Amino acid sequence: MPKNNLVPLLSQLNLTPKNEHLIHNAFVHRSYLNESKDFEESNERLEYLGDAVLELIVSQYLFESYPDFQEGMLTNLRAALVRTESLALVATELGFPPLLLMSKGEEATGGRQNISILADTFEAFLGALYLDQGLVPCQQILEVHLLPQTKTILKTQAYKDNKSLLQEIAQARYKATPLYSLLTESGPDHDKNFVMQVTIDGKNYAEGQGKSKQAAQEDAAYHTLEQITKS
Repeated sequence: MPKNNLVPLLSQLNLTPKNEHLIHNAFVHRSYLNESKDFEESNERLEYLGDAVLELIVSQYLFESYPDFQEGMLTNLRAALVRTESLALVATELGFPPLLLMSKGEEATGGRQNISILADTFEAFLGALYLDQGLVPCQQILEVHLLPQTKTILKTQAYKDNKSLLQEIAQARYKATPLYSLLTESGPDHDKNFVMQVTIDGKNYAEGQGKSKQAAQEDAAYHTLEQITKS
């Protein structure tokens, strides 16, 4: 049996799974398959499904809640809501880190705090929950733990493209254009992870990660904005 106890999580969310093994599977990082025979596959297929479930629920919520917003604005809002950091934060608040099933090596390198892994696991959890109980429980979880962030995103204008915002600020403050350099590239071809770093006027700023170079640049820009707006 898997060495994670889902009872507190399921109780917190008022869930009674029909197929508990399926829900457990949502927490299986691919590295775990090398050390255990409990599961035949990782959570990656569930993540694929959960990503679609997440996009549908968030899209419907924004469409119905903001009838005056045009497509571009709705798209930007959705992107801000489902960004890796947002999903990882929800996963952390729900207590996912100790529930992750991963190899000892992955855990030793900080896998339980890896925001990409946490975000992927949250999507996989939504995928498993959808298969087990349908769309409504997924909607209920997002209505409590994710969708309320919309008001904050609108208030802080966090829906704007971070790279564009950073470029505006960098040119105004430092008379320089941000540069992005690739630090690391890891993972198999179907699940790459990129780490990029921002440099402005010769000074290194924040790093960011994502499943594409563009996503990693956007993430790095976001964290750099946090740095320079506090200084």
